[in-house]
Amino acid sequence: MIKRLGAEFIGTFWLVLGGCGSAVLAANFGGDGNPLGIGFVGVALAFGLTVLTGAYALGHISGGHFNPAVSFGLWAGGRFPAKDLLPYVVAQVLGAIFAAWILFQIASGTASFAVDPNAAGAFATNGFGDHSPGGYSMAAAFLCEVVMTAMFLVIIMGATHRNAPAGFAPIAIGLGLTLIHLISIPVTNTSVNPARSTGVALLVGGTPLSQLWLFWVAPILGAMLGGAVYRWLGPDRPDVVGNG
Repeated sequence: MIKRLGAEFIGTFWLVLGGCGSAVLAANFGGDGNPLGIGFVGVALAFGLTVLTGAYALGHISGGHFNPAVSFGLWAGGRFPAKDLLPYVVAQVLGAIFAAWILFQIASGTASFAVDPNAAGAFATNGFGDHSPGGYSMAAAFLCEVVMTAMFLVIIMGATHRNAPAGFAPIAIGLGLTLIHLISIPVTNTSVNPARSTGVALLVGGTPLSQLWLFWVAPILGAMLGGAVYRWLGPDRPDVVGNG
């Protein structure tokens, strides 16, 4: 179990450092119009790449959850034991907090760095209302996070099904997370991962911390919905494929 928790810590650390790091350090590097800035499309791709590389590197050790919502969704889908939920979530949150701290130290290495807790998406935080990148309401943000996380679990469970093509699951999951970010960055700055949201919110405080509840409740609810739906849709039986 210790090695599994270590893998979850490292994997979540990599996800937050890579994904949030790309948003903080490179999304608009040098100011508006600078060709070196990767933009939100680059950030979406970065999040997908962290999951893809992390899953290949560590998935065989811990299952490669790197996300409390994924752990809850896999439990709802009958793929993960309830007794392991709390240890996994703790390891994931600690990994995210450590990554956010490391990122803050790196970003602080330039005199131009400053965190404004009143700005939407400050330090890659998630938010709604005035703290949504596109000014989306709490209801829109909640619905978006539920649906995106539910579909993420459908992708994860489908790609890792015993009848799915072997060895390709991390690619499908990474691309799925990229697509989710392309859809929802304007709405919430994309969470679908309570640990990812917690790490950066703790560093910023203020409104991002007060709105953090939504980025626990909605992703976990969506993940459990997606896990339960796939459990009904594609049970782990050898005769699933081709039965219509």
